Amino acid sequence: MQPRIPRQSAHEPGGRPLVPTDDDATLSAELAAVVTGARRRAVRGGDRQIDTAHLLHSLLEGDPEVRDVFDAEPQFSRLLGYLVQRSIGYGLRWQGTVEDSGVVPVVTEAEGFSPLAAGAMEYARARAAGRGGGPARGIDLLSAVVVDPQARAVEVLARAGIDAGEVFARIERRLQGSR
Repeated sequence: MQPRIPRQSAHEPGGRPLVPTDDDATLSAELAAVVTGARRRAVRGGDRQIDTAHLLHSLLEGDPEVRDVFDAEPQFSRLLGYLVQRSIGYGLRWQGTVEDSGVVPVVTEAEGFSPLAAGAMEYARARAAGRGGGPARGIDLLSAVVVDPQARAVEVLARAGIDAGEVFARIERRLQGSR
């Protein structure tokens, strides 16, 4: 049986994948596992593409550094509740639609990812490169999924009572403190 979300195979002209594969050296091992989890979550939910809410859910589930960003959030359990609800049907109103706000530069033809999620992956890679190289980490992807107010991840955060702008500011403060 063919998976509903195909393996990512779209490449830049130079041969680098636009979206991650399981052995993508530009991603940390943790982030590669997050992408695999998001892919599994999308398939299980019957979604055509991995979107930013799938990525957020997998980040929270699989990356301790990302969970630490939400330690001070009294609404964290509500956020997890919304994500679980979405995985069992909350997101049905999104099925058949493409997540794309036009705010973040869009990577087109990124097989298996919504345009916004594919752009978030590129943003995460660029953040990692801006730190002087090394693979992109979950915290890089979290910052990418919270910057676009039209992202499904931002909508889920807002429904849980969490301000995406504050999450982004918290990430920046953490990264500034670690330098």
